[in-house]
Amino acid sequence: MLDKTDTELNDLEYKESLIFDKRSCLEFYISLLKSQHLLIFSFYCNHKDYNPQIIKIFLVFFFLGLHIIINALFFTDGTMHTIYIDKGHFNFIYQIPQIIYSTLISGVITTLIKYLALSENNILEIKKEKKLKIIKSNIITILKRKYILFFIISFLLLGFFLYYISCFCGIYVNTQIHLIKDSIIAFGLSFIDPFYMYIIPCIFRIPALRAKNKDKEYMYKFSQFIQNLL
Repeated sequence: MLDKTDTELNDLEYKESLIFDKRSCLEFYISLLKSQHLLIFSFYCNHKDYNPQIIKIFLVFFFLGLHIIINALFFTDGTMHTIYIDKGHFNFIYQIPQIIYSTLISGVITTLIKYLALSENNILEIKKEKKLKIIKSNIITILKRKYILFFIISFLLLGFFLYYISCFCGIYVNTQIHLIKDSIIAFGLSFIDPFYMYIIPCIFRIPALRAKNKDKEYMYKFSQFIQNLL
């Protein structure tokens, strides 16, 4: 409990990080993958992680359903006409904007759902406070409310997903393959992009901590901003 998690180390203030964070660029990069990459984060059993494992695994399947429904919502009359013109063949070039839009929208919704589902940040507040009994009681209350909202919202959304996709696939039988391909590509991109994007915080954070004069606080804060943005 006293050991600092990857999240704690990544969120340290600059002066604290100069003292406690002795990780290399590779170790920091791996910590971002373990704490933020959806697939690794969900299935990697980390004893320093204060998020329920079962909820993390649930999130993967929830977001798969989210990608499918958002892609289905983008199938307009124009899309159907293009599929007809192409005689049912999958036109990847035409589908690129739809895949990108669905990935971005899914990312926004993912952030909101993860805020309700994950408890690590709340647990870390307990570690920071000295008045343990008071803060513990407040945090437990907050967590209860978050989980109640999470389960209500997620199950309502899953019910809507099931209804809409059932109707969509029942009516547009010949479009099912296109929907599956679009969803798999968008879902796969959400797993591949972080491997490249997480390099950006490393580029700024590590040089800021290794600076001889220890005066690169703005560079360090910028790396944290990018890290949180991703």
